[in-house]
Amino acid sequence: MSRRVVRQSKFRHVFGQPVKADQMFEDIRVSKVTWDSSFCAVNPKFLAIIVESGGGGAFMVLPLAKSGRVDKNFPLVTGHTAPVLDIDWCPHNDNVIASASEDTTVMVWQIPDYVPMRNMTEPIVTLEGHSKRVGILTWHPTARNILLSAGGDCVIILWNVGTGEALLTLDDLHTDLIYNVCWNRSGSLFVTTCKDKHLRIIDPRQHLVVAEKFKPHDGARPVRAIFMADGKIFTTGFSKMSERQLALWDLKNLEEPIALQEMDTSNGVLLPFYDPDSSIVYLCGKGDSSIRYFEITDEAPYVHYLSTYSSKEPQRGMGFMPKRGLDVSKCEIARFYKLHERKCEPIVMTVPRKSDLFQDDLYPDTPGPEPALEADEWLSGKDSEPILISLRDGYVPVKNRELKVTKKNILDSRPPTGPRRSQSTCDANFSNSALQELLEEIRSLRQTVQTHEKRIADLENKLCQFTNGTD
Repeated sequence: MSRRVVRQSKFRHVFGQPVKADQMFEDIRVSKVTWDSSFCAVNPKFLAIIVESGGGGAFMVLPLAKSGRVDKNFPLVTGHTAPVLDIDWCPHNDNVIASASEDTTVMVWQIPDYVPMRNMTEPIVTLEGHSKRVGILTWHPTARNILLSAGGDCVIILWNVGTGEALLTLDDLHTDLIYNVCWNRSGSLFVTTCKDKHLRIIDPRQHLVVAEKFKPHDGARPVRAIFMADGKIFTTGFSKMSERQLALWDLKNLEEPIALQEMDTSNGVLLPFYDPDSSIVYLCGKGDSSIRYFEITDEAPYVHYLSTYSSKEPQRGMGFMPKRGLDVSKCEIARFYKLHERKCEPIVMTVPRKSDLFQDDLYPDTPGPEPALEADEWLSGKDSEPILISLRDGYVPVKNRELKVTKKNILDSRPPTGPRRSQSTCDANFSNSALQELLEEIRSLRQTVQTHEKRIADLENKLCQFTNGTD
C-alpha cells in the first residue's frame, strides 16, 4: 500500500487574520465606479483609496497610523474633473502617487508627511496624451520616474514624470480595450491582456510584441496576467462554462499552459497579487469574501493550493502592502487592505513560528526604495535587477523626498492639443526676459503660499494639542 507523502513547504500553515476594530479605517465612502481596478494602493507610509466625490474624481490619502473613524471633512486629492479609475504609489518615493481618470489625464501628486488642512488640487505634473479615459497605471520597477498608462483608446504611453514628457507611445499593438498591464522583474518587458482575447508580451523599447497567445482562457470575461520572478506568466480567467481558472505559462512555449486549475463559478474577476520573495500568489475576486493563496514552484504540478482566508463581507477592492512595509517581528509575510462599502479592513497573513528571532528563510533581501537606473539609461537599452535591501532590522520609511519636475522646452515643443483649455493669444512683442520675471514671481508666490500653509498646519496642530489638554 503506497503512502501519500505530504509536500514540504514552510508556507503550508500561512493563516490570515483581520486586525482589531480600532485599527480599521471607518466611514470611508469607497467609489462605486464600475471598473476592475483594486481602488486601493498602499505603501509603508500611506493608504490611498478612491472615494465617491461630487463634481469630479477624488481619492483619499491616509497615514497608516491614522486608523479609526475618518472625519467626514478629511481633505481629499481632488484635481480630476471626472471619476478616478486607478491609483499607484511610486516604488522609489513613498510620497509620490499617480492617478488616472475618466477625464483622459494622468496626474502625479506629492503627498506631504503632515495631513494638509484643505483638499489637494494642484498635482506636480499633469500628463496629457490619451484621447479616452485612462484606466491603468503602473510604475517601472527599477527605473526612476518612468510611469506606464493605458487608456480606452487602446494606447499605452510611457512617461518620464521627471520631465512631464511621453517617452514612448505604443498605439498600434492593441485592437481593443486593455484589461491589465504588468512589468517583469527587471522592467525590460511587460505583459498585457486585452478584450480582443490576446495575451501579449511586449518589448516597449523595440515597439515589438515578443510573444502572443490567443485565448489563454476560453471564456469571454476579462483575463488578468502577471509576471513571475523567473519569467513565467500567471493568468486568471474563465472557461467556456464560466468557471474561474488560473494558469501558468512558460514564455518559451505559449501553446499549452504548464499548469491549469479550475476553481469555481463566481462572476468576479480574480485580481492576482504576487509576492516574489515567497513565490505565493494571492487571488482576490471582486465581490468575493475570500482570499485564496497558491505557492508557485519549479516542479510539477507547479501551482500548489495552500489555503483560503474567508470572511462574511464581500470585498469592493484590495490593497497589497510591499514587503518592506511588513512587521518582520510577527512573521508577517503579506498584508491586505480590504475595502468594504464604508470602511477599509487590514488583513494580516502570518507564518506561525515559535522563535522571536529574525526568520531568514521568510525574509530574503527584497526590492528597496532606490531605483537601479535613471530614465535615460533605461531608454537607451540598459536593464537592471532591483536594488535589494535586508529586512533584518525592519524597514524605516525615509522622510519626504521632493519629486523635481524639469520640463524641457515645454513652451516651444508642445503646442496645445485640441480645445482642452482655452489659450489666450500671446503678444509677439512679449520678451523672453519679461516671461522669465513672471515665472520667477509665480515660483516665489507659490513658495510663500506653501510656507504659510505649513505654518498654519503647525499652529492648528499645536492648538489641537492645547485643546486636548484642557478637556
